[in-house]
Amino acid sequence: MARREETEQETEAPPPAQQPPATLGVGMVGYAFMGAAHSQGWRTAGHVFDLPMRPALAAICGRDRAAVETAAARHGWAAAETDWRALIARDDVQLVDICTPGDSHAEIAIAALEAGKHVLCEKPLANSVAEAEAMADAAERAAARGQVAIVGFNYRKVPAITYARTLIADGRLGRLRHVRATYLQDWLVDPESPLTWRLEREHAGSGALGDLGAHIVDLAQYLAGELVVGVSAVTETFVRERPVLTGASAGLSGAADGTARGAVTVDDAALFTGRLASGALASFEATRMAAGRKNALRLEINGELGSIAFDLERLNELSFHDHTEPATSAGFRRILVTEPEHPYLEAWWPPGHALGYEHTFVHQARDVVRTIAGGTAPVPSFADGLQVQRVLAAVEESAAKNSVHTPVPF
Repeated sequence: MARREETEQETEAPPPAQQPPATLGVGMVGYAFMGAAHSQGWRTAGHVFDLPMRPALAAICGRDRAAVETAAARHGWAAAETDWRALIARDDVQLVDICTPGDSHAEIAIAALEAGKHVLCEKPLANSVAEAEAMADAAERAAARGQVAIVGFNYRKVPAITYARTLIADGRLGRLRHVRATYLQDWLVDPESPLTWRLEREHAGSGALGDLGAHIVDLAQYLAGELVVGVSAVTETFVRERPVLTGASAGLSGAADGTARGAVTVDDAALFTGRLASGALASFEATRMAAGRKNALRLEINGELGSIAFDLERLNELSFHDHTEPATSAGFRRILVTEPEHPYLEAWWPPGHALGYEHTFVHQARDVVRTIAGGTAPVPSFADGLQVQRVLAAVEESAAKNSVHTPVPF
């Protein structure tokens, strides 16, 4: 008997091997600041989160052969291309990640969608409403074929922001009354800072308005769960000529020889008020000329039952005031958003161990993969990006007409 049992045990079939997850081949166009940030996200997401598909860094694309090959080696991409059309045509690329200046977003995104690829596109979605509409239309057609098109509003992926959205959606603030949003930087305070593509309308579309204002408009609409329906705005360009770059043309750096100068054709700052669909009031300020402010994105939302406040420079914290508590003990309290029950935190560190800016791109990559694998609706979608573009266009129209109130179509 013992001999037969041993034989049966020896011949018992082993358990089936667990199949590895399918691969999602990513091809990225652009390799500078955003290219590095997105690379970090794609490279890390599968090592932190259990994903239904494994991101593979198939190829990165840029016009400068030497520079893009250096970027590929540094960030872990398997191949380098110098023509984005060749990247889209690659069989090992299923998703195209667009990290280029805004003037090329529409052409690349539409071509990628028409080629059957999924698309992640950096914000702002485009340089004009017309381009954004064409992209949203292409995304809608692609969705019918099972493709995903997502716009990269990475600050939605800050755990404290996502948690704030949950509190608001759950009614903890009651009816909303005020939204205040500011995004302040200072990297253009020096009038000798060089003329990069971010200061040229033909490449960037707008200045601080599109670069920074797009983020806070999106966050205001995302957190409130409703749209901005009208604005009144002023914009200003404080430094109208800057030294022309002679070397690198990265958006936040570069070298200038100090002699040749070129015109700045975008805004340095934008300030505007708005109204949400519910009647709540909103105010927005975006500038790259606020001395001493490096990346100061701040939000406060007031409702009939309480308030929420957030500061990106303290991105692991959320301030919450419950106005239903007795006045003798009520007040803003600090919520440390690092518990495993908070959004995205189940895969990271023990409570109290902080995350940073780069983690928003890891979370973005996680969400893109899960959206593709699960066949769910993309968030934020190209339609969301289009709506932000419509707000930006209304701001520019209002500013050009002496701050007249300008409706935002939707």
